[in-house]
Amino acid sequence: MYQALYRKWRPRSFDDVVSQPHITSALRNQIMLGKTAHAYLFTGSRGTGKTTCARIFAKAINCRNPKDGEPCLECDICKAAENGTLADIIEIDGASNSSVNDVRELREGVIYTPEICKYKVYIIDEAHMITNQAFNALLKTMEEPPEHVKFILATTEIHKVPETIVSRCQHFDFGRIRSEDIVSRLMYIAQQEGFALHNDAASMIARLSDGGMRDALSLLDRCSAYSDDIDMTVVSNAAGIAGRDYLFDLLDKIAACDTAGTIALIDDLHGKSKDLKVLCGELLTQLRNVMLIRSTDNAKELIACLPEEFERLTKLSQAMSLDRIFDCISILQQTNDRFARAANKRIELEMCMVKLCSDTGRKRPAAQTASADPSEINELRSQIAALSRALNSGAPIPQQPAAAPAPPPKPSKPKKKFDPNNFTPLEEWTEILDIIEKRSPALWAFLKNSLACIEDNTFCVVVSSEWFLKKFKASDDKALLKEIVNDYYGKNFDFMLYASSSVDIAETENPINELLKRAKDMQVEVEIKK
Repeated sequence: MYQALYRKWRPRSFDDVVSQPHITSALRNQIMLGKTAHAYLFTGSRGTGKTTCARIFAKAINCRNPKDGEPCLECDICKAAENGTLADIIEIDGASNSSVNDVRELREGVIYTPEICKYKVYIIDEAHMITNQAFNALLKTMEEPPEHVKFILATTEIHKVPETIVSRCQHFDFGRIRSEDIVSRLMYIAQQEGFALHNDAASMIARLSDGGMRDALSLLDRCSAYSDDIDMTVVSNAAGIAGRDYLFDLLDKIAACDTAGTIALIDDLHGKSKDLKVLCGELLTQLRNVMLIRSTDNAKELIACLPEEFERLTKLSQAMSLDRIFDCISILQQTNDRFARAANKRIELEMCMVKLCSDTGRKRPAAQTASADPSEINELRSQIAALSRALNSGAPIPQQPAAAPAPPPKPSKPKKKFDPNNFTPLEEWTEILDIIEKRSPALWAFLKNSLACIEDNTFCVVVSSEWFLKKFKASDDKALLKEIVNDYYGKNFDFMLYASSSVDIAETENPINELLKRAKDMQVEVEIKK
């Protein structure tokens, strides 16, 4: 009878376990020193060796002839354990034995001594599926089990295991298996099985398996069914990578902000019974690849795709800014989260496409970002340096020529100049002053004898004298005043400050601010010593 590769080549000793030396060394040393714990908790992603190490550990502590903490694999106990006929090593599926009644049966069996072994070992797989009530029933037994009993819990979701259980176990965290270790193991198994495996194909299998040896061996098994000569094409066909042009067509339309095109393609895929939730996940994966290409130099080593697909992803990364890629990933993640409660997944994904092509589409793609003229940048730096020297020395600030204003679309009547000595005061200013007094008495002291009015979209504040005006401008309270007024009216105003004794004392910007703004627009970093 044919046996799957992941079962046939499951490690039989700690030496065969790859990429987990920190765990295998600790377990081996505990066995050698006779200092094994009563309960263990093995956590980590799928296919990283949790259950395998539990089985090896159960064999090693019961082996009649252990060697340096390893099972001998020759005695009757080791052979029976490998055949699954050893009654003293009990494997329990947490998903199907999760109730209090199941735990009650376990507790009743714990009191009996082993039949032929030194220890009775309970391996509970998928332990996170056990209910809290069942865990509570198991709590006392796990904390103080009989001397002949060992517990090993294995789980992929440690956050679902109660802290009361975690604290009573020795916790070992299994990391994802390194790609180079998976490649080495795959090449060895392919050689032993008698089929050819190309190194680049093995690397692609390793990347697709996402650090799980079982997934890698299962994919290798599928590949061997296609051909005895496994290359990149065989791997792509076996893994279902081939024929994904629709993904890249959809990404191209998103990059081009083609809303109609994306909706039409979604409609076509929906008509072909494509799972839209899976499609959303595939888009997320490919956008993650685009992000890596856009931001790293070794993306080719981190991405599992065909060479021609990598070329298309590279073109996409050049057509989209990193900020837009982040926005697209964020929108897709939100859509993916909403799928579980969406009444209509098609509408949900169509809404997502509209957002991807409109909200994020307004941002300028990286390929179209204007680059600043070097001569203009140098001139700007010189002007800022001159202004900095003037500020530091106390000399008058040289005025820079203002950029010519754009011509108005049509002639308009000049606005009437505001006269701080002749206007209609706001009646509600008294209420606003009461709010200011509660928030900042110091600010209220400056404004308690002031008046205010609204001219167009400008909020004008008139203080009693020029001295008050200068003092107020020198303080840091203008932002607070803006906040209070804007909150009061529920809209944003422009602000102007006046003294009733002067018509022309309006707040003007320091000329350095205009230069700094221009520098920021051209993405030039400038440091000014203050």
